[in-house]
Amino acid sequence: MSNPFAAIVTLYTLATERLRKEEEGATAVEYGLMVGLIALAIILVVTALGGQLQGLFQDVVDGLPGGD
Repeated sequence: MSNPFAAIVTLYTLATERLRKEEEGATAVEYGLMVGLIALAIILVVTALGGQLQGLFQDVVDGLPGGD
């Protein structure tokens, strides 16, 4: 008969490694979703404020010496 303590330690180690790997995969997916949502928010804001941003940059260019 094998050592029951060794079997428990082995099972615990395998379970811990598996959970750690699964957590890393889930974390990567979560980061990917966050990056996608941030990119979408930036696109929406730039699209909504595009005209105002263009006017702001044009005012800056006009304010520079020789910016005609």
